[in-house]
Amino acid sequence: MPKSVLRGLRAAALTGTLVFGSHLALAAENPIKLGVLEDQSGDFAAATIGKVHAIQLAADEINKAGGIMGRPLELVPYDTQSDNTRYQEFMRRVLQRDKVDVVFAGFSSASREAYRPIVDQFNGFAFYNNQYEGGVCDGHMIVTGAVPEQQFSTLIPYMMEKYGKNVYTLAADYNFGQISAEWVRKIVKENGGKMAGEEFIPLGVSQFSQSIQNIQKAKPDFVVTLLVGTAQASYYEQAASANVNLPMASSVNVGQGYEHKRFKPPSLKDMYVTTNYIEEIDSPKSKEFYAKFKAKFPSEPYVNQEAENSYLAVYLYKQMVERAKSTKREDIRKVIAMGDVCMDAPEGKVCIDPKSQHMSHTIYLAKVGADHAISFPKTWEDIKPYWLGDAGCDLTKKDPMAQYTPSNPPPKP
Repeated sequence: MPKSVLRGLRAAALTGTLVFGSHLALAAENPIKLGVLEDQSGDFAAATIGKVHAIQLAADEINKAGGIMGRPLELVPYDTQSDNTRYQEFMRRVLQRDKVDVVFAGFSSASREAYRPIVDQFNGFAFYNNQYEGGVCDGHMIVTGAVPEQQFSTLIPYMMEKYGKNVYTLAADYNFGQISAEWVRKIVKENGGKMAGEEFIPLGVSQFSQSIQNIQKAKPDFVVTLLVGTAQASYYEQAASANVNLPMASSVNVGQGYEHKRFKPPSLKDMYVTTNYIEEIDSPKSKEFYAKFKAKFPSEPYVNQEAENSYLAVYLYKQMVERAKSTKREDIRKVIAMGDVCMDAPEGKVCIDPKSQHMSHTIYLAKVGADHAISFPKTWEDIKPYWLGDAGCDLTKKDPMAQYTPSNPPPKP
C-alpha cells in the first residue's frame, strides 16, 4: 500500500474525520498535502461540514484529472470541534509534523486569530475560506470569503433606503461581531442614519427575551443580525413568537447557517442577506456545482457560501501552483502579485487582489419570503475587496501580518 494511503488512514483514525480517499485514485509517491482544519463537530459544525466536503470534492476532481503537475492531492484532515485551542494544536501539528504544503482552516474569526500567529511563526500558508469582518493584512493568508465593503456597503444603504434610517444591531460578542458592528455604525452614519440600539451577545446564549424587549422599546426600522452558532440562532423563532415583525439584515445568516431551511416559516420573513453564493442561485455554473455536490454528498443539508468559497480555493491553489511551478509560498505570492489570478467560480468570475490577497466577488442580495422561499432583488457583480488596499495594506511591498479595523486602519505607505 502506498505511503500516502497509510498516512490518510492514520489521519482519519486519529481524528474520526469524514474526509478520506481523495488520493486513492493516484499512487504517486510525492503528493501535495492539504491540511484541512475545520469544525466537523461542535457549535459551528452545521455551517462548516460543507466546507470539508467541498474541499474533498475539488480534490477528487483534480486527482481524477491528473492532479497538480502530475502530483495527487492528499488531504490531511482534523476535526477542530469548534474549539480554538484545538485549532492551535492542530495547526502546529500539520505544519511541523505532517509538513503540509498549504492549510485550509477556520470558521469563526476567533479561530482564525487563534491559529494565524502560528502560521506566521512557522512560515506556513493558509486559506481562510470564510466571510468575515475584514482587515487581515498578512502575506501568509489568502481569504476567499466576502468582506464588509462587499456585504455591508451594499446591504445597509439598500435597507436604509427601503425601510428607514433607524438601525438596531444584535451581534455575537467576539471579534467578528464587534468589528462587523463597527462597520455597520460607520456605514449608517455615512448614509445619514442613526443607531437605535446595539447589543453584543456572548456565544452560547440562547435566551433572547431581554433583547427582544429592548428592540421593541427602541422601535428601529430594521434589525441587523450578526448572530453566530446554533445557540444564538434561537433568536429568530423567539422573535417571531414575540411578534417583533421587523425586517432583518445580515451578512452571515442564510448564507452560512441556512436558517430559512432549519426554522419554521415565517420566522425568517423579510430577512435580507448579502452573500456571494447560496444554493438557490439560478445560473448554469451554480446549478452545475450544486448537482456535483449533491451527487457526491446526497445527505448534505445545504450548499452554503463557505462550501463554494472552499471549492474555488482549491482550484485557485491549483492554478497558482501550476503557474509558479512550485508549492513554496514565496513563489506563489509572485504569481498573486501579477494581479491576474482569476477563475469562473459557481458564483461568477472571481480574482485575487494582490494588495490584500482577498477576493473579488459577485454579491447577491437574498430575500427570505413569508414561506422561506428565496428571491434575489439585486445583484452586484465584481465588487473588489478595496478597503485594505485603499487604506494602506500592500502585501506586494510589505507584510505587517496584522488585522486592521475602520478605527485602526493600516498606516499609509
